[in-house]
Amino acid sequence: CQRRVHGEALGLMTDVFGNYVIQKLFEFGLPKHRKMLAGVLRGNVLTLTLQTYGCRVIQKALETIDEEDRIAAAMELDGHVLRCVLDQNGNHVIQKCVERVPPSCVSFVVNSFLGNVQNLAVHAYGCRVIQRILEHYQNHEEVVAPILDEILENVQNLVRDQYGNYVVQHVLINGRKDYQRSIIEKLRPQALELAQHKFASNVVEKMFQYSDPPERQVIISDLLEPNAEGSSALLLMMKDQYANYVIQKILDLAEDPLRQEIIDHIRPHIALLRRYTYGKHIIARVEKLSDSPKDSKLFSLGEYQEDNHGERAHFDERPE
Repeated sequence: CQRRVHGEALGLMTDVFGNYVIQKLFEFGLPKHRKMLAGVLRGNVLTLTLQTYGCRVIQKALETIDEEDRIAAAMELDGHVLRCVLDQNGNHVIQKCVERVPPSCVSFVVNSFLGNVQNLAVHAYGCRVIQRILEHYQNHEEVVAPILDEILENVQNLVRDQYGNYVVQHVLINGRKDYQRSIIEKLRPQALELAQHKFASNVVEKMFQYSDPPERQVIISDLLEPNAEGSSALLLMMKDQYANYVIQKILDLAEDPLRQEIIDHIRPHIALLRRYTYGKHIIARVEKLSDSPKDSKLFSLGEYQEDNHGERAHFDERPE
């Protein structure tokens, strides 16, 4: 039976049902079985990586075979990284290589990204691989620094992209403080414009969430600063279909006296905000957060949008 499986293993690896048998052998077989199957993989890793069912087998193999065989399998993708990253099957294998193989043994993966980070970050599959690299190699500065530098260099474009914005968010959430600060400094002057953008608005929320108290103070001061018409970025954002969510997040995260300062700036515009769907969201949020009975009565809408169950609508999904 073992000889038969060995002889037919390669075919089973690309079969709609057979691939599950091979995966189970990798997972629950004896070490000698895994060693035998690792030998079958030799010379076939790229082909399997790009195949719908074969890529699943490769991923399972990278999880279960010994380190020597794991490194050997990953090395077969050297010279083919970008092809794999941009492939709907191959990108998963590259992610698994990043997760399971020591950085020193897959430096060719990172090297393939250099000079291509912006293009890969705005790709549906490329953005996933970049996030895995930043996540698993965050303690290897020499590996991730060149990629982070390219992200910073192109951050203005990435935040506006449907995939690139997730890469920037990842740096804000998991990156070193100096990289977080650099992103905030680069984007803060355009906070109003970015907050009104469908994708960039998510990044503005993370900017505030992961900023230090002094940085938060500067961000809020910018939003409250009156413009030439006597208005402010805050008022424009409260009426916008995307930016209103940024204000709601800021209200949730801010602590007094910053939160109260924002509420004080909102109060004179209650009547105006009631005319706008998104303005009503802000009033509802302030009413929910307010501890003052006076403020609660002042901000009360008197009526709420209702969902199909007659309950208050939950305003947390950006429009398409």
